[in-house]
This record gives sequence, C-alpha cells and structure tokens, in this order.
Amino acid sequence: MLRSSLAALALIASLGMAQAQAPDPANTLVLETKDGPVTIRLRPDLAPKHVAQIKALTKRGFYDGIVFHRVIDGFMAQTGDPTGTGTGKSDLPNLPAEFTPTPYKVGSVGMARSQSPDSANSQFFICFEGCGSLTGQYTLFGEVVSGMDAVRKIKKGSQSANGQVTNPDKIVRMRLQADAK
Repeated sequence: MLRSSLAALALIASLGMAQAQAPDPANTLVLETKDGPVTIRLRPDLAPKHVAQIKALTKRGFYDGIVFHRVIDGFMAQTGDPTGTGTGKSDLPNLPAEFTPTPYKVGSVGMARSQSPDSANSQFFICFEGCGSLTGQYTLFGEVVSGMDAVRKIKKGSQSANGQVTNPDKIVRMRLQADAK
C-alpha cells in the first residue's frame, strides 16, 4: 500500500513538473537552419522588452534569410544584422539593458550590442560554450530547448577584403510557434 501511494505521488509530481515546463507557443521561437530546426524558449521573465522586440521582428519576417555574420568556434553564433556586417539593425529603437544574474550557458540566447549597454536592437547570439563571462553584461532573453545539434553546425562564412562575410549560413525562416504554419 505504501509503495503504491509513493508511486502515485511520484507520478503526480512528475506530471506537475511536466505541466510547469510545458512550452508556451507564444513564447517559443522556431528558427529553421539548413541543418534543421532550433527551438528557443523566450524568457520574458528576464527581459520583457527584448522578448517583445524579437517577437515583433519575427512576426514581420525580419529574420528570414539573415546570415550568421559572426561565428566563433567554441563560443557563439551571431545573427540579426540585415546588412551582414555586424553593424546593422532594424528600424525599431534600441533597447535599454535588461541584465540579470541568470548565468549564460550552452544554448543561452542573448542580445548583441555595441559598447553601450543600451544599444541592443535586432542582433542576437546563441552560445556554444564559454559564455559564462557574458552573465550580467549582455541581456539574456532565451534558451535553446531543442536543436543544439543544428546550432553547432552553423558555419562561418569567409571574410572578404571589405569586411563582408561571404557564403555564410543563414536563418532560413524564423517564426513564433504560435504563428507557425
């Protein structure tokens, strides 16, 4: 009797945890790459303004076809610049920093910025490893929940003489799971 009661409690607890971690389609991005989809859980609890801007740009189709202009092995892959140079941004205003003590780890998704903490706009990066030093320095707004294998296959293009990246991987399409068709 005790054993079956404990088993029932364990089942109830695990179901409760599964429901608590169930994905929210309105706060889940699906980023399609040539190597497969990457599912990103957005974290409006950490960075509500950044999540709102990423969602607004995603709904416009802003990220479709945008290249990964900066890929550093063992560190991260960066995208979100419509010019492909690392200096571009969207037509939306820059955002004030929303730094938190939540640690960067493998699969963390953060906003790229210039030297100014309040300059994030449309560019973001996905961490491979070694991003812990970014904690509290860059706004963390999401985390990869599946598809890290596709992220690790993102290749860096070649740097031309004028600084343009040639033949880089790109975002095929990016959608909110709630809007995916």
